[in-house]
Amino acid sequence: MVASQQDELIRELARQIGFMAEELRNANRIQLHRLFGEQLDRAIDDPSFADVLGAPGGVSLERRRQLAFANKQYVLILLSYRIGGIDRGELLGHLKFLSKSSVFAEYWQLTSEGRSSLPKESLEARIGRAVNAVMEERLDDLDEWWVVGAPSEA
Repeated sequence: MVASQQDELIRELARQIGFMAEELRNANRIQLHRLFGEQLDRAIDDPSFADVLGAPGGVSLERRRQLAFANKQYVLILLSYRIGGIDRGELLGHLKFLSKSSVFAEYWQLTSEGRSSLPKESLEARIGRAVNAVMEERLDDLDEWWVVGAPSEA
């Protein structure tokens, strides 16, 4: 075997090993998400578990369940993006759709403090900033729902 062929074979093996390592990381992320989801399901089914998760006080049992479900939906969208199941455009589309929900808007507001402690360049922090922008657009849309046509210039 010629040295150049060996080098090419080594590069291909390294590429394949990198691909397998990424697939293993994704499989672990999916398993972790499954465990997280099971814990949230338990909190949805049994309100005494919701207290462990730091569910907001003074919120009805039904609303707690809705907030937990909003959390599950957000985390699922995040996971889909992280493992390559959806691209950035699809991510933003899903988040824009989710932002239309008043339950998600409440969930997002209630969890803002936790997101502020994330490392600034982490994936979740970057996506959080994108959701913040989507939520601001949502508020603009709600404020101007009655406007017909282009705004007049002053």
